[in-house]
Amino acid sequence: MYKIGLKLWSTNLNYIKEAKRLFGEQIYDYIELFAVPGSFEGYIKLWKKLKIPYVIHAAHSAVGLNLAKKNFCKQNMKLTNEAKRFADELHANIIIFHPGINGEIEETVKQLNMIYDSRIIIENKPYYGIYNNVICNGSSPEEIEFITKNTNVGFCLDIGHAIYFSNAKKMNKIKCIKRFLQINPEIFHISDGDWNGIYDEHKHLGKGDFDFKKIFSILPKDFCMSVETEKCFEKSLEDFEDDVFFLKYYLNRKYSYE
Repeated sequence: MYKIGLKLWSTNLNYIKEAKRLFGEQIYDYIELFAVPGSFEGYIKLWKKLKIPYVIHAAHSAVGLNLAKKNFCKQNMKLTNEAKRFADELHANIIIFHPGINGEIEETVKQLNMIYDSRIIIENKPYYGIYNNVICNGSSPEEIEFITKNTNVGFCLDIGHAIYFSNAKKMNKIKCIKRFLQINPEIFHISDGDWNGIYDEHKHLGKGDFDFKKIFSILPKDFCMSVETEKCFEKSLEDFEDDVFFLKYYLNRKYSYE
């Protein structure tokens, strides 16, 4: 049995009405909420009112949390505590973290052990970041496995990130995803993009050229999958609803990969 998640930011109050409607219509099963730094006090009560299951995504390097850098440690702890507060109040049993950028994987492990929480899982990243001269920690299956074996954290498999890493390293994409699957991901992220690209994109499903037939032929039958696509409307989530219909087309069919 699969579950589908709606990705929102904690400041996205403009989507609350639509999120409630679509949950009531059983379009999706949970909200993956990105904990925007400094937003807890002003926004948590509004999200609690929805009575919807939550997964929390902690802040990342684009907004100040970088587990790969020692000099970020104090700030990392502050932003981590805010993510934990979101998880506590919304009764989330998963908090997703990025491994950091332009740093050492050993530092990522060290800081994850410092902030230990049984709800934490680590997400794989593309090799190249979207900014100049950025190399992401945790882009390879080997680095993700190193993190999980040296901490007590779980794993979130971002399909697009695995594809972009594979392309950057000139590897077979399907073999790479299979290698990530051996690390037993607890949750997945899905979006569309350039099948042969190296930079992260979050296109709506069907608006890129990812080979979803191949991808879904190797995924397990039971999983949680957050749809991480761009939002094109100020208040409507019709584009997300279209993504879900596209996703279910593949989820409800059986494919074999040769």
